[in-house]
Amino acid sequence: MAAFGHPHLHMRSTDSTNERARELAGTGAPAGTVVTAGEQSAGRGRHGRVWSAPPGAALLYSAILRPLDERHGLLPLAAPLAVCDAIESLAPVRCRIKWPNDVWIEESKLAGILIEARPPDWAVIGVGVNVSIAHDEFPDDLRWPATSVGHGAKVADVRDALNEALAARVEEAQDATLAAFRERDALLGREIGWVGAGSAANDGSGVARGIDERGNLVVETRDGERLALGSGEVSLRLA
Repeated sequence: MAAFGHPHLHMRSTDSTNERARELAGTGAPAGTVVTAGEQSAGRGRHGRVWSAPPGAALLYSAILRPLDERHGLLPLAAPLAVCDAIESLAPVRCRIKWPNDVWIEESKLAGILIEARPPDWAVIGVGVNVSIAHDEFPDDLRWPATSVGHGAKVADVRDALNEALAARVEEAQDATLAAFRERDALLGREIGWVGAGSAANDGSGVARGIDERGNLVVETRDGERLALGSGEVSLRLA
């Protein structure tokens, strides 16, 4: 089984844990290296969005996985599943996943994942988890309601639980990953819209019909056409 957290570099403050982990991966840092920070000034999510959190109130985490092979084809699904596993081991909550990279508790965003990779050499798995952020500390301009783990959880507890859960999920058989993701699919059967580029991912709207064997989101348009949207191509909105 893969192991995460050794070595572990923690910084009081940095621009982005993913940036630091990418630098380390490029200079040969071993698999399992984890970078965390108390706060970050340029944390980012997908499509260049900013991830911000009060100092010490969120897990700001990036892990190096290397080398990459056919086992890791569903890493974008395995990573949010690991976050769900970790949180549910610490708090009496039920997590769901808004494809492709957000973890929800009761329709509010708890965590986001950003994976950056240079196949077949390495991937950096970036995770931000709101651990103990008060409701009035969240920015007013969030695109979606946010929440925290709460229940007395500490950032170090979430980090340790995520190290363990991620180690198990990245080695999991792909059919098991697909089955687990489908059980947590927060979009299934919901009206969504998307904006993107590419052959099948032009702007549109329809109903989410789950994920296919490659982890793409299957959507059904109003005229009955089924499309498979890749996570790198689209930005989603809920109706």
